[in-house]
This record gives sequence, C-alpha cells and structure tokens, in this order.
Amino acid sequence: LFISVAFIVDSVKFLRIEFSKNYCFDSLESTMNVSKRAAEAMPESYCDPTKPILTLLLICVTVYVGVQIFNFKNSPYLTAGKRLLVADYALVVAVGAGAFVGSYCFQNIELTKFVVNESKPLFQIVEFRKPPVMSVFAALGLGFVVSFLFFMEGNISASIVNKPSNKLKKGSSFHYDLLVTGLINAILSIFCLPWLHGALPHSPLHVRALADIEEHIENGHVTETIVYVRETRLTTLVAHILIGVSVMMIPYPLNLIPIPVLYGLFVFLAVTSLGELQIWERFVLIFTEQSLYPPFHYVRKVPQKIIHCFTLLQMLQLTALCMVSFGSSAYLKMLFPFIIVSLIPIREWVLPKIISKRHLVALDGDH
Repeated sequence: LFISVAFIVDSVKFLRIEFSKNYCFDSLESTMNVSKRAAEAMPESYCDPTKPILTLLLICVTVYVGVQIFNFKNSPYLTAGKRLLVADYALVVAVGAGAFVGSYCFQNIELTKFVVNESKPLFQIVEFRKPPVMSVFAALGLGFVVSFLFFMEGNISASIVNKPSNKLKKGSSFHYDLLVTGLINAILSIFCLPWLHGALPHSPLHVRALADIEEHIENGHVTETIVYVRETRLTTLVAHILIGVSVMMIPYPLNLIPIPVLYGLFVFLAVTSLGELQIWERFVLIFTEQSLYPPFHYVRKVPQKIIHCFTLLQMLQLTALCMVSFGSSAYLKMLFPFIIVSLIPIREWVLPKIISKRHLVALDGDH
C-alpha cells in the first residue's frame, strides 16, 4: 500500500507544481494590484492555465483508459482468454491514448517532456578519483543504507511473489537474487546507469499476467483464485531487452510521450494494485456494513473489532512511513530503511500483546 501511496503522492506533487507555475487563481489586477498596462507587460508564460489543465486531463485520460481496459476481464464480451489478453495490454493502450491526446490533439500546447542532453554520450564510464578518507567513510555509510533498502525490497517482493496463493512450483532463491542484484548494480554503477532492485507492484502484477485465474461467486461477491502460473524467465528477459532498446529511442519518439502521461501511468499502477492488498480490503471493511462483508477467510475467523483494530494499527505504521519518506528533510529520508526494519519487532513482540497470536495468523499469515 505504501508503494501505491508513493505513486499517487508523486503525481499530486507534479500536478501541484504545474498549477503553481502556470495557473493564476485570480486576475492580475485584483491579486497584484497593478494597472492594466503593467499586466499587459507581463510575459505570456506568466499565466497560462491551459498547461496545468491539460496536464490534469492527460493524467485522468491515462488512468481512465487504463482502468477500463484492465477491468475488461470482468466484462461479458469475448472469451475468458481473450478478455485476459486485452486486459494485459491496458498499460500500453493507456500510454498510447494519453500520448495521442497530448502530442496530437493538443500539439499547439507545450507540455513538460523529456529533457535530453544530446551532447553527452548514452553510455559513459564513471571517472575514478582518489577521494578523501572522510568521503570514503561517508560513501560506505550511504552505501550501507541503500544496500539495506535493496535487501528489504528484494525480500518483500520475493515474499509477495512466492506466497502460497500464487501456487508456484519452483522454489524461491532469495540469496541468489541478492547476489545477482549486487553484481548487476556494481556494473551499472561503473556506467552511471540506474540501479536494479525488486519492484513493487510490478512483480506481483507480472505474476498475475502469467497466471490462469478463475472467478468464484459466493454470497454475491466475486473472488479470484490463481489456478496455474507459467513460470518462465523469458518474459522478464524480453521485457528488459525492450527496456534497453528503448534507450535508442531517445529523444525521438519517446519525447512524443508527455510527462503527465507517465504520472498518469503511476496512478494507474497504484489503483490497479489496490485490489490485491489485504490491508486495503480491511480498510474498506471499516466503512462497510457487517452483513455485507465479503467471505474472506479472516472474516470467518476474527471478530470485527479485532479486524478493525489491526487495520488501524497498520495504518498508523503506514502514516509513520509516509512522514519519513515524504518529508522535506533529506536526512530524515535516510532513516526510511531503518523504519521498515523497526516494523519487524513491532509485529513480533508488540502486536501479540494487543491481539492474540491466533487472530494474527488468520489476519496476516500465509493462506
């Protein structure tokens, strides 16, 4: 849920910046108390509401198109296999639709796009220097924090992917994944390229894209069950090859995709991943009449008050994570991995004193 919140927060921040730079909420005369002649002397770019409004429109278009196609799998049209095939391409179609609206329908409006310095080469080996001794120790500290974050993200992603409900046949490889991630990141650092790490919610969505899913209706509620997952490395290999090929598409045609479309893509990923999160299911139950609760396994085993208590405690922990991660202080953000680690003793030692272990296992155990 934190990743979904982070995507939405980043999109809202971008939208707020666009409105603050280009949108005038009052007329220049009433706000700044200047004469008409002085107002006419202002540059045109000072107040151009078309840019932020179009930015908002592109984000909404991308999210709406993506969600509608993603939910096509629940429609009565075509066959089940074809519905899933269409739903798998929701992301591509959403980006294409947003790019078409922004770059073609409103081509006269200049939007925020990729800024590419074509004077610099695509690949450049980092320049090695002999730093001061204190810089070495500072780099070690920062490297430990980043490595610790990669360790946590990798294990969290692997745990979600390998949960029993996905019915994977091949075993997990936590240590091997960390070793390969470290080796690849060492090579990427030499060429000044972004690091590789476990990704949420991309990893669970990738598993669902390779899965055969059956729908069951119980008491009027539709539940999805994964029957079989095609466990292959080819899809990830092809996806990363295409990511590498996309470097050759800079600046054209990637600059045809406005930046607001990408932020709409973030919101789409956040919205579509909510359905797979139990914490979101339990949060919705707080506002749902008890007689209308879906037939979840924990609803049958845990009293209503304990479910809501556990959910609120998790929301408090989520709030603490958001305060640290979205704060203005860079030093505060460095504590983010340690805040995540602190959740482990809270779960193991603090929560069992508030909620019985039997109920905790029913709420967040492997099912």
